[in-house]
Amino acid sequence: MTPARLRALCLSFGAAVEDFPFGPRISVFKVGGKLFALADLDARPLKVNLKCDPQDAVRLRAAHPDLIVPGWHMNKRHWNTVTVDGGLPDRLVRELVEDSYDLVVAGLPRAERLRLDRP
Repeated sequence: MTPARLRALCLSFGAAVEDFPFGPRISVFKVGGKLFALADLDARPLKVNLKCDPQDAVRLRAAHPDLIVPGWHMNKRHWNTVTVDGGLPDRLVRELVEDSYDLVVAGLPRAERLRLDRP
């Protein structure tokens, strides 16, 4: 997956925005003010931090030990760092980004979730 495709994927979800609170190189993708993806889009290899269900995180790390590791500078129980520059199928990367977005949305207050559901 290219940096442009990763950015487009993250921004394709409802109410998703890109922010740069950690400086101009680190893209932080948020929904409802909460982080769901973080990446240095200029880095090689291209990696992204994604939120993950703790049981799924362990399973994914075991299945892809060189490409999915505990989240760098994140809560390692809930976040994975995923190398997305070709070693994993794009379909899996899309699913992981979507799962991260869905987990963050599920944790938002009900009123905020209702606002996201409106067109």
